[in-house]
Formats: sequence, structure tokens, C-alpha cells
Amino acid sequence: MSNKLRIGIIGTGGIAKAHISAYKKLPYVEIVGVADVIPSKAATFAETEGLTEAASFDSHNELLKLELDGVSICTPNVSHHITTVDALRAGKNVLLEKPMSVTLQEGIEMTQAAKESGKMLTLGFQPRYDPNMKLLQTIVQSGRLGNVYYVETGGGRRRGMPGGTFISKKLAGAGAMADIGCYSLDMALNTLGYPRPLTVSAFTSNHFGSNNIYHPEASNFEVEDFGVAMVRFENDLVLQFKISWAMHMDTLGATMFLGTDAGLKVTPAGIGPWSGVWDGSVGSITLFHDEFGAHTATPIPTIEHKLNLFDQKVHDFAEAVRDGRPAPIPGDQILIQQAIIDGVLRSAESRREVSVELPQ
Repeated sequence: MSNKLRIGIIGTGGIAKAHISAYKKLPYVEIVGVADVIPSKAATFAETEGLTEAASFDSHNELLKLELDGVSICTPNVSHHITTVDALRAGKNVLLEKPMSVTLQEGIEMTQAAKESGKMLTLGFQPRYDPNMKLLQTIVQSGRLGNVYYVETGGGRRRGMPGGTFISKKLAGAGAMADIGCYSLDMALNTLGYPRPLTVSAFTSNHFGSNNIYHPEASNFEVEDFGVAMVRFENDLVLQFKISWAMHMDTLGATMFLGTDAGLKVTPAGIGPWSGVWDGSVGSITLFHDEFGAHTATPIPTIEHKLNLFDQKVHDFAEAVRDGRPAPIPGDQILIQQAIIDGVLRSAESRREVSVELPQ
């Protein structure tokens, strides 16, 4: 019997290729099985990816009968809940691609399954592994800003609307909010230490996605391509959250942390119509403060690196399984942002402020 970690892959779309590429770089990992609900797709995928020793299945439950240390779940959003719960109950550790789930209740059930099984549920937010994201957290949590009372986050693509399963309400649950908004929320909330939200007041629209001038699948476009929300948290903290897949504008602005002693302004890296959101790295960091009575702006040097952030998240999961560490990005944390997204959609639909519902 090999001493290597035995990993399975559930879902064989494009994102699964990135997981396999990352796992292949770890000498202590072997991919022993792949599964996809489309008949024969898993077998074809395994052959294409050079997984000659891996078994293939048309059902994730058949895969879960194997002796596995962990699984990567790379399915469409609608399948995240059932595959995660089944994997945890089968005694497998789980690395789940974002977003967490389609509904808040599904997310609650997923975190409960992790607690009951004693297995790890970690979420795939690779921007956390950028040293500059860690630097932001260090700055804010050092107390340099004083009491942080207002945060503005989110981003906008001039054009960057996906299609297929991403635009189906039934399959995706939400549009830009879940696809790229979850990165913006994690960037801000993780920096702040994931405070507890209380209420949300939001607006969403899909003026671009539903217009065949801008999207080839306009007749099938069922989710939001733009959203904005004001979120109230405990301790008199408010967050303005805005996100866009498409717009007639170059940017929705920087992320800002306003504190009683100083403020922090952060811009995303990248250029082009698909940039401007927090699914990648940091472009610039500036500290605004008063020194000797003068308004002062101090650039914070960003950290240069050549890390493959996607590889980092997969490797961290594998190492956590191997070493018996807790989940690197625990489901309990991401459930908080899932509750915010749920609140955004409920508020937008009802056109009023709603309470954020989280289990105690």
C-alpha cells in the first residue's frame, strides 16, 4: 500500500485541470479516481490528463467508495451541496471550489456535515495566498488604522460576462455576486477577521446580460450582472459592496478601509476588460494619515513574487490533510459571506433592507 495521499476529483470541467496540474507537482500525492455525471466524460478526462492509473466513474458516490484522503470538488455550483455533504459523510476531506453553495441553507448543511464527520471542508479562494493580501491583513489587524468603521470593496469588469452554467439561476444560484463578488467579500472580510453581519440593503440588475447586443446568450441570462449593497456589521462597522460583470465605466473604484487613525486604499492588479476585480493580486497599497498636522499619503511597497496562487491553495489543502492541520479556509468563515450574498439577493428582490440569517 502506497503512503501517498489518495485524492479524487469530482467534476471534470476546466477548473479540474488546474487542480490536477497542482496535485501533480506534489510527490506525496496520487490521483486515484475521477467522477463526472456525464457518462464516459470522466474516463475521457482521465485519459486526456494522463491519469493512467486512476479509476473513472459516472457517479461521485461510486468514487467515494474508494479509499481516499481527500477530494477536490469542481462541479457546477448547483452540485456543490450534495457532493460536499456526501464526501464528508463518506469520511473524505474536501477542497471545494467557490462559491460555497447556491443557497444559504445548503451552506449551513455543508458546515454541519463537516462538524459531524470531523473532516475538513476548505474553500478555494486562491487570492488569499498572495503575500500582499496577507500584508493587508497584517496592516489592518495591527491597529494602525484605529477603529475601522467603513469599508468599500468590490470591482467591475468593463466586459467580462461568462455564459453556460454561470448564467442559469437554477445551476449557479447567483451571477456576478457569487462568481467574482465572493472574492471581493473574502478579501475584505478576511482582512477584518470575518465580523458578523446584521443587515443588508441591496440592488441588482442585468441590463447587459439580458441584452443580445452585449451577450450571445441573452435569452438564457437569468442572473444579475451588477449589484451593490450596504452591509451592517456588529460594532458599528458598515461595508459597501459593489460588483459588475459589465458596465460603461473603467472602474468601480478601489477598496478602502476607513479608520479613526488612518485609511488604507488598495487597487487590484491587472489590465483589460476582464480585470478590475479581486480574483487576482494587489496593484497598489496606500496609507492615508496625518503627520505633524499635515495630510500624508504613504505608499506601501507591494511584495513581488512568482507564486502560482492556484497551486498554493491546492498544496495547502494537501499539506493540511497530510499534517492533520485544520482547514486552511474553513467553511464556517465562508458561510458568513454566503449569508451576505443570500441577503443581497433577498433584499434586491424585496426592495428593502433584510436581516442576515446565520446560525448561532
